[in-house]
Amino acid sequence: MSTRHRLGILLSGRGSNFLAIADSVAAGRIPNAEIAVVISNKADALGLAAARERGLNALAIEADGRKRAEHDGAIIAALREHRIELICLAGYMRLLSSGFIQAFPERILNIHPSLLPAFPGLDAQHQAFDYGVKVAGCTVHFVDEQLDHGVIILQRAVAVHEADDAHALSARILAEEHIAYTEAIARVLSGAYVIEGRRYVRKQ
Repeated sequence: MSTRHRLGILLSGRGSNFLAIADSVAAGRIPNAEIAVVISNKADALGLAAARERGLNALAIEADGRKRAEHDGAIIAALREHRIELICLAGYMRLLSSGFIQAFPERILNIHPSLLPAFPGLDAQHQAFDYGVKVAGCTVHFVDEQLDHGVIILQRAVAVHEADDAHALSARILAEEHIAYTEAIARVLSGAYVIEGRRYVRKQ
């Protein structure tokens, strides 16, 4: 039997995308994978409690006034200790240092609630709603040293309805995020795709 792909999850809050990933791992929708560790920068994060309820390794590594590079160094050490192959940001509300990103090149994924490159940064769903777009959505991408900028793995579109408010739109985008993240992780772990410039394409 082949060795399972070891995933590391970073989160700061309730971890709804983490739970979706965990469900997909358990159901085999992310083949031959396991969540090896869940790490939060907040000891009281609901996602950590949920991870412990599922019997997963769950660690709180708080900043405690440390500089970002020092805090990231502690998380890097924990990820290496657990032999993580792929890191998934699931509502992790701290920017990663250059050293962190360089330690795991093309091995850090993030999900963003807009169709990048539109509406990067915080409150993307509200940005899109306020702008009046007719189609919103979510993007799973590799993390690089620029905000919400790395190579796009996949996107899922969500129609904006006349009766929507920003809350309703956000809820429909979140439902698509849960699907998109599973598909993207499975795609990356398959080894069947490669980065070519700004594109992520199936190998010939």
